Amino acid sequence: MGMQTDVKSVPVAATGTVYAARTRLKGLLVTPGAGAGSLVIRDGGTSGTVLMTLPTLAGDSPFPVIIPGEGVLCYIDIHATVSNTTATVFYG
Repeated sequence: MGMQTDVKSVPVAATGTVYAARTRLKGLLVTPGAGAGSLVIRDGGTSGTVLMTLPTLAGDSPFPVIIPGEGVLCYIDIHATVSNTTATVFYG
């Protein structure tokens, strides 16, 4: 059987580092704001490699982002840039 780790979560409401070490991004729960927005996930801070960009619609329902397998490996950290949205980030 493959490697298993505990999955943790953290709420994200502002731009910044979500988890400051090597880890795997396992999934997201994104809650759009009153206006159109976006969530950008990077590995390596504000100028790091963009892993995904999720646009959000104004006043839309929360939606999950399921990452299959072992998730996405973030070598340095997980950084989120948020604009008119919030999220819960799952990692481990």
